[in-house]
Amino acid sequence: MKKLMTLALLAMMAIGAQAEEKIDSAASNKPVFTTIKENPITSVKDQNRSGTCWDYSTLSFFEAEILKATGKTYDLCESFVANKTYMERAIQVVRYHGDCQFAQGGSAEDVLATLKTHGICPEEAMPFPGSLYGDSLNNFNEFFSLLEPYVNAVATSKAKKISNQWKPGLQGILDAYLGQCPEKFTYEGKEYTPKTFVQSLGINLDDYVSITSYTHHPFYSTFAVEVQDNWRFPQSYNLPMDEMMQVIDNAIDKGYTIAWGGDVSEDGFTRQGLAYAIDTKKTESLQGSDMARWLKLTTAKKKNLLDSLGCTVPEITPTQEMRQERFDNWELTDDHGMLIYGVAKDQNGKEYYMVKNSWGETGDYKGTWYMTKTFIAANTMDFLINKNAIPKDIRKKLGI
Repeated sequence: MKKLMTLALLAMMAIGAQAEEKIDSAASNKPVFTTIKENPITSVKDQNRSGTCWDYSTLSFFEAEILKATGKTYDLCESFVANKTYMERAIQVVRYHGDCQFAQGGSAEDVLATLKTHGICPEEAMPFPGSLYGDSLNNFNEFFSLLEPYVNAVATSKAKKISNQWKPGLQGILDAYLGQCPEKFTYEGKEYTPKTFVQSLGINLDDYVSITSYTHHPFYSTFAVEVQDNWRFPQSYNLPMDEMMQVIDNAIDKGYTIAWGGDVSEDGFTRQGLAYAIDTKKTESLQGSDMARWLKLTTAKKKNLLDSLGCTVPEITPTQEMRQERFDNWELTDDHGMLIYGVAKDQNGKEYYMVKNSWGETGDYKGTWYMTKTFIAANTMDFLINKNAIPKDIRKKLGI
């Protein structure tokens, strides 16, 4: 009996020691950041339960552009952009008889197109997100459960001819959940229309271009990146991966931000505010296991392992070929938009981009994500940038 009690006590001490070792390991491996360059941005917003990261991230980009150009801070209205965009996307779906996607998602081009075509208004000129249906923030669950079947019913109608009355009906749904877009409003004592307001912001909407990097189109040419939310088919300039990354670094160095779109579905993108392009083969080998075991681990156990490794987690070395293969086999997807606005390094000298998210002040860094340069190189779909932020030699190659 005493022997059993002794063994039990020793086992408990061993478990406690292992737990303490894991805690100490996680604490010592938690990144400690030193800011290298941080460009001014506006406050963190919360898209809440809506698929509007494209809207929030790109308006954040334009707010930062205005701040850089004029020193003025604006809070531009995401609901205005969403209202105009969803109507225009519905029109396209109807024109294609339903042979394209109607969804909550979008791209940076949707925001740029709205600014050019319709203008913009400040946040205060429309109802606060969610307020029209009694919520404190956006919640598109009920909204899109009405909107999607409505558009689909029109687009797949068996009628030989449809009337234009579906548009006022759809506009009614948009206005009920997002608010009616104002024709005129007063801001800081002056009356504007959305078009005169955008003209007053101090930026040139012709200065913005999209950058990507894939080998299925020639480098230094343009093409529309083949993802469903790229429904306007905007042209992106195609650069080799290394030059794509040079553009990002030069932009930050010169005081610009980047409206980034890419893949955050990987295990290395955490809810705590970090993103690593994890090399799973090296990671599992560090634990003395094999790949089969790694693949069988639950999400929670993988998270615990990755948390314990922290900033020492092994990362892949991204290549052009790897980017193309992952794009073609659907691993590299277009699922989130964010705003890159700075560079920092951890205690080991590894460099990260400072990235503004639109999930409110969540995570360990209150709405900022620290994403390694390796993660961005591997997971970028495309990004919107001021053409003046592109290095001169690359601009020359692109003819801009």
